[in-house]
Amino acid sequence: MSATEWFQARLRSGEKSKVPVAPEAAAKSAPKNAPKPSARSTAERLQVTLRKADEALSPRALRRVLADLQAVIDPRVSEVEGGRRAHAIADAYRAATAEERRDYWALMSEHFAADAQKLKTARDQHQAAVGTPDEGQAELRLRRALVSPRMRLLQRFAVEPEGMRFLVDLRADLLPCLKADKRLLALDAELEQLFSTWFDVAFLELRRIDWDSPASLIEKLIRYEAVHDIKSWSDVKNRLDDSDRRCYGFFHPRLPNEPLIFVEVALVDRISDGITPLLDEAAVPVLPARATTAIFYSISNTQNGLRGVSFGDSLIKRVVETLQDELPRLKTFATLSPIPGFRTWLAKNAADLLPRLDEKREAELGRLVGSLPPTAERLLAAFDAAATFDAKSPLRQWLMQAAAEYLGRALVDGTPADPVARFHLGNGARVERLNWAGDPSPKGHKQSYGLMVNYLYDLKRLDKHRTWLADGKVAVSGDVESLYFKKG
Repeated sequence: MSATEWFQARLRSGEKSKVPVAPEAAAKSAPKNAPKPSARSTAERLQVTLRKADEALSPRALRRVLADLQAVIDPRVSEVEGGRRAHAIADAYRAATAEERRDYWALMSEHFAADAQKLKTARDQHQAAVGTPDEGQAELRLRRALVSPRMRLLQRFAVEPEGMRFLVDLRADLLPCLKADKRLLALDAELEQLFSTWFDVAFLELRRIDWDSPASLIEKLIRYEAVHDIKSWSDVKNRLDDSDRRCYGFFHPRLPNEPLIFVEVALVDRISDGITPLLDEAAVPVLPARATTAIFYSISNTQNGLRGVSFGDSLIKRVVETLQDELPRLKTFATLSPIPGFRTWLAKNAADLLPRLDEKREAELGRLVGSLPPTAERLLAAFDAAATFDAKSPLRQWLMQAAAEYLGRALVDGTPADPVARFHLGNGARVERLNWAGDPSPKGHKQSYGLMVNYLYDLKRLDKHRTWLADGKVAVSGDVESLYFKKG
């Protein structure tokens, strides 16, 4: 059933504009209390008869699960049989409580590691063979020693058609618990390593999502939209069905109806400075043949379990190529992006920025906030009324300057402090323009006092900009650079 047919059916049943939210969507968005790790290792628990109060599975049940896991990689069974056994474990895991699932992770982590002695021997032999004719053979032995039984176990889970879905969901369960239990880090690292191979962009399919896509797919689009919430069926129809709108997603063959990441695009005649016109259902569409600019205004990852697996940059490149083939007049490719970390950063750094004002600017701000010299507390309180500042307001000018500093100069371990900036600048984009009141929604005000930013994808300069970033320099336009505070 297409979205159009499904929507018409809902209209006939009296449901006119309600956006469906699946039960699992509510569960994903709700905060979860991660189960606490047991104080005893599984090796200790396997040797006793009784469990302690903080342990989910009894020693007897723990031994049974361990035997089932070991049976999956029994060298005497075929890959198909191993996959069948893994499927049975996956079914049991899905039925387990959160605390019981932690015991599954602990068993995988503690009992399927690489053989430490074999690994040491192979490493010593490789070190001794470096620079000799035996180096290649020694490296091969080292590589084999590094492949843990845990890696083979995880690969067996992927044999069954639903195995990939199971592993992605397992890692999504696991991630919130890593900080509290470092014993799980190796399991997480091997899952991420496998996903980086299995979800390589060479194996992903780019598909356009439109109003004629299956209704189940569009429901997932609504559920996973992470930047600008979809408020109604007319809203999603506007994003998918208008001639000047596009939506594209990456799909994996093992997750055929599940977008891994998707991007929403508006075809316009100039770089957009605000999100409201792009989401306006009553706006007059731009004829695609006359559009000169493609604005990427929402990019959403959908799978928490694939965190750390990067394919967003490839998605943008593929979409650019697709749009250029379809619409040769398109010359400019840019984003209209939120600045999600700005307000939090400013709360910590406003006091350090104030001394970089000259006396005249300091006096202007002081009069406006009622404090001479102006204090960070008074200034931040005044910004709560940012939506009322006119174009000549010194408060508005200072806030724009602070945002330029944040995007262009605030680095953490050599990378941009803002997560969205980190993504686009890492792809080779440039900070092109700051937009006052770009997002007037409560969410926009909470994140960045309503400010938004355009990142420009200049296809001829992407590699150059990435090189700059590797050297600690952020690519910004002249307009943004002119906003920087003078260095104190």
